[in-house]
Amino acid sequence: MRRLFRVIALLTIFLLPTLCGAAQPVLSSIELESGDTLVFCGDSITHQCLYTQYVEDFFYTRYPERQIRFHNAGIGGDRAFDALQRFDRDIAAYKPKYVTILLGMNDGSYTDFNQEVFNTYEKDMTELLDKLQAIETKAIVMTPTMFDHVNLAKRMEDPNYKGRERSPYYNAVLAFYGTWLRETAYERGLGFVNMWGPLNDLTLAQRKTDPTFTLIPDSVHPAEGGQAVMAVAIINDLTPERRSVGRIGANRRGDKWVVNAPAGKVENVEGTPQGLSFVYTAQALPWVLPPEAALGFELTKAAHRLSNEQLQVAGLEPGKYEVRIDGAPIGPPVTHVQLGFKLELQANANTPQYQQALQVAMLNKERNANAVHPLRDAWRKPKAVWRAETIDQEKLKAAMEELEPKIKELEALAADYEAKIYAAAKPVPRKYEIVRVVE
Repeated sequence: MRRLFRVIALLTIFLLPTLCGAAQPVLSSIELESGDTLVFCGDSITHQCLYTQYVEDFFYTRYPERQIRFHNAGIGGDRAFDALQRFDRDIAAYKPKYVTILLGMNDGSYTDFNQEVFNTYEKDMTELLDKLQAIETKAIVMTPTMFDHVNLAKRMEDPNYKGRERSPYYNAVLAFYGTWLRETAYERGLGFVNMWGPLNDLTLAQRKTDPTFTLIPDSVHPAEGGQAVMAVAIINDLTPERRSVGRIGANRRGDKWVVNAPAGKVENVEGTPQGLSFVYTAQALPWVLPPEAALGFELTKAAHRLSNEQLQVAGLEPGKYEVRIDGAPIGPPVTHVQLGFKLELQANANTPQYQQALQVAMLNKERNANAVHPLRDAWRKPKAVWRAETIDQEKLKAAMEELEPKIKELEALAADYEAKIYAAAKPVPRKYEIVRVVE
């Protein structure tokens, strides 16, 4: 029976689009403008402040002209029930335009599928979605992430392992929960992001050559690489516009160089058949994450697909050329043929725009570590009250009153960081030089 359920759950998450015909989520993209707020609602995986941080990095660097507000509303161990208890202060109070919801990992209780357990999840999630609809907020439901039971089974072989055993079918249980969320998204016209699929697909692909590979070391909480995969899933599914950071195309026409850059401004063009220089001001920076997230970025090819930055120079005399930005070479010399085809710069750590984007990412990492994560920790105290068998309303009120100054203090600190981040994310003019190398 367990094996049959596992097969059915795995098949439904892949076959549902066919079974539903041409139905598609009504919300196919998020459009965040200055003053808008995006709330990330979730459990400990959101509380980690990683995939949320990486999504923030995307918007900070891709839309530096927009003052967008982000609020992490994740608490470790949460179920949909908990999100309902803190809904007014932790979600609705921020008047969000969009709310992403990543819940289900704890709701399924880490056991085989249980109809009564699922019914509770369905009831609470439905109430949560109704509440968001009532405040005219657009909900984006996201499937639970992967439960890596294969990795857990290996860890349990260690005699020093102290964790508890969990159902070997729990990953399939989460697939079932995700399928219900997809159906719900179709029925209600919500946004939808499949987190379960990319994490499972990439893990399976890597295990063909490395059986020990995992993105989820403790089987539940994706590490930085896995969290980068999650961020890419959100960006890939919900931000179809401005996939490219910028494309610079230079062509020599006789003795004159023409440089085009639709997503930026070009000035001071000078050149000969043996070289070229110009000043370029981009509209955006490449999407760069802290070094520890590199694995997920590489596996998803996110830099190329979602942050493409190209330089193409056609018309140079045959030979090798050094490309410099702001006076410094960005790599070894390349041929005129390579330049005529294209150079991709978005992942080149030698470019000043990459370093600028990395500075943004590191500032946001500090913001999350010093302001966002401590605030999520502080929410644990009132949670302990509403999780009691009988909720003592007086104790809950006192806990919330005690929490309020902490909220204001840490949000003020986060705002200070945001001001620095937006200042750091503003593109500046860069001088490009293509210089002939004499050998």
